[in-house]
Amino acid sequence: MKYYKDGKPYYESTHSDKLVVAQRLLRLREGETAKGQLPGVVYERVFFTPLAEDFLTDYRVNRRKSLDKAGRSVRYLKGYFGVMRVTDITTAKIKAYIEQRMSRGLSNASINRELGALKRIFHLAAQSTPPKVNHIPYIPMLKESNVRRGFFEYAEFVSLRNALPLHLKPLVTFAYYTGWRKAEILNLTWNKVDLKEGIVRLDPGETKNEEGRTVYMNEELLMEMRILHSKRRLGCPFVFHHEGNPIKDFRGSWDSACKQVGLKGRLFHDFRRTAVRNMVRSGISERVAMARSGHKTRSVFERYNIVSEQDQKEAAIKLQAFINAQDQSSYTLVIPEKKIAFFDEKAKMLTP
Repeated sequence: MKYYKDGKPYYESTHSDKLVVAQRLLRLREGETAKGQLPGVVYERVFFTPLAEDFLTDYRVNRRKSLDKAGRSVRYLKGYFGVMRVTDITTAKIKAYIEQRMSRGLSNASINRELGALKRIFHLAAQSTPPKVNHIPYIPMLKESNVRRGFFEYAEFVSLRNALPLHLKPLVTFAYYTGWRKAEILNLTWNKVDLKEGIVRLDPGETKNEEGRTVYMNEELLMEMRILHSKRRLGCPFVFHHEGNPIKDFRGSWDSACKQVGLKGRLFHDFRRTAVRNMVRSGISERVAMARSGHKTRSVFERYNIVSEQDQKEAAIKLQAFINAQDQSSYTLVIPEKKIAFFDEKAKMLTP
C-alpha cells in the first residue's frame, strides 16, 4: 500500500493477501496521517538501543548524580531488549525480563530500579518531537519488602570509629551527626565551612534534591572540624581526604572495621537513618530535621525515622509505669446523704 504524509509518500506491506485486510490497514494509516500523527510504519523502524542512549543523554545534559546507576540499568536492559523494535516490547516481554532477572538472584528493589529506567526511556521517547513511540507499554513494578533498617547506637558508632583508619574517623563523625549522603560529605570543600559561626552549607545544585542546605554543628563535630582545619593540606580543597587526595572508595576499610567490632553487614548509609532517628528522639521538629538531613518529602523522611528495639522496650517500660501509677491511685466514691423535709404545721415551715 501507498499513502502520503506532508507530501511524502510512504510504502508499506500489509502482510496479507486479503483485500479487506489491506484496505482496513490503509484506512488506519490514512486516519493517522489525517490527525497529524506519524504513520505506524515509522515506529516499527525504531529500535530500543537508540532510545536507551537518549535516556543516558538526558542524564548527562541534566547532570544527574545517579548517571552511573542509570548506565548499569541500561546495560542490563540493552542485553535483553537491545535488538528489539519498540513496537515488539510488550508487557508480556517485560514480565519475561523480570523473571530472567529474578532467576539470577536479584532483589525486587534492584529489578525495580531497572524497570524505572525502562519507564523513563519510553516516556522520553513519547515526549520527543516528533515522538518516537506511539504508545507506552504497561510496566509492572514489584513489591519491595527488603527496605534497609540498619542504624547505629552511640556505643556502636564509637566502637566503629575507633576501628577505622585515622583519615576516616572525622568522616564518620560528620555522617553520624548530620545524616548527609556519602557523596555530599566526600565532595565537601573548605569554602563551604564557616568555623567561626559553626556552620556548614551546600549550595543549590550540590545536593540530590537540588536544594541548598545549611547545618549548625554541635560541639563535638565543631571541635573535630577545627582539628581537621588545623591539619589541612595546601592545594587540597576537600575537608575529608587521604594524604591530600580525595577519598573515593573505602569499602575495604569499612568492611574490615565493621567485622572487627561485630557490626558486619552495616552500611555507611545507616548513618543517615541514625541521624534522622536521633533528631526525632531528641525532640527536634520534623521540619527542622528534614532541612538538616536534606529530605525533601515527608514520605521519604518517614522511611528513615526508624523505631528500634530499644525504642520499643522504652515504650513498654513507660506504659507499665503509667499502669502502675493508675493502680496505686485510690478512688473514693462519695454518695451524698439523702435529706427528707417535713412540713411543720406550727412553725409553718419545712424542717429537714
